[in-house]
Amino acid sequence: MLRALNSGVSGIQQFQNRLDVIGNNIANSNTIAFKAARSDFSDAFSQTLQVSSAASSGAGQAGMQVGSGVTTAAVKNLFTQGALNRTGVGTDLAIDGDGFFMVRDANSGEEYATRAGDFRLDSNGYLITNKGLRVQGYNAANISAGAARGDIQINDDLAPATTTPGAAMTTFSIGSNGTVNIHMSDGSEYVTAQILLQKFTDPQALLKEGDNLWSGIGAAGPLGGSGASTAEVPGTNGLGKIDSSALELSNVDLANEFANLISTQRGFQACARIITTSDEVLQELVNLKR
Repeated sequence: MLRALNSGVSGIQQFQNRLDVIGNNIANSNTIAFKAARSDFSDAFSQTLQVSSAASSGAGQAGMQVGSGVTTAAVKNLFTQGALNRTGVGTDLAIDGDGFFMVRDANSGEEYATRAGDFRLDSNGYLITNKGLRVQGYNAANISAGAARGDIQINDDLAPATTTPGAAMTTFSIGSNGTVNIHMSDGSEYVTAQILLQKFTDPQALLKEGDNLWSGIGAAGPLGGSGASTAEVPGTNGLGKIDSSALELSNVDLANEFANLISTQRGFQACARIITTSDEVLQELVNLKR
């Protein structure tokens, strides 16, 4: 069989993978905090026809190899910053810089990382994702470095004793360092919680779980190590700051994606042509005996 036939088939397969990646990027161009991906190719195994040798007494000979096609080396996620869009909604949070929000499934206890800050408050005052996962940080009882993390709850249940009797929460605000400030009807205010962020040394190890969630936290090198991962205050340890009443947009560059789409289509067509030409050559060989 012609080696070119193998090369053409492998090219079609890998360009199909790249087309899938580009299509997913374009489809998620308006997904909150979506991170685009790219497909990296590498050459496949090469068959050695002649081994190179050094020139000792005469002329040395160069090595000869023929490749067998292409393979996909990696599909990498691009964790570049997306544009920030002001929404005016107090529970919308964006990260300006590095870092991820940590959210927990209250039923299974599993934790996930996310950049999407389109949160809301449930009936109990917990700050949750659209799927009901609770945002993590220092709760009212442990707002101090090194304290245990917990579910962020925003209400006036733990108002200080100095608050006027009968006063209730009127509104709240979230600072750039993640502190949740409660504003009471008597004009007083106090801090009830602090949202924390996580950072990874190898974010490429994170796995997309859908719903803007990432798993594989231990393998990605979190702060505190994989055995006892911690989270830190926004604006410290290289983490970005929180921008409240804003959302991070997708970092997909549509112009670049459409350019890649065209070049991928042309590569796919060229590989298909290789297969067609190889088939014609094989047909000629079969007809030689006639």
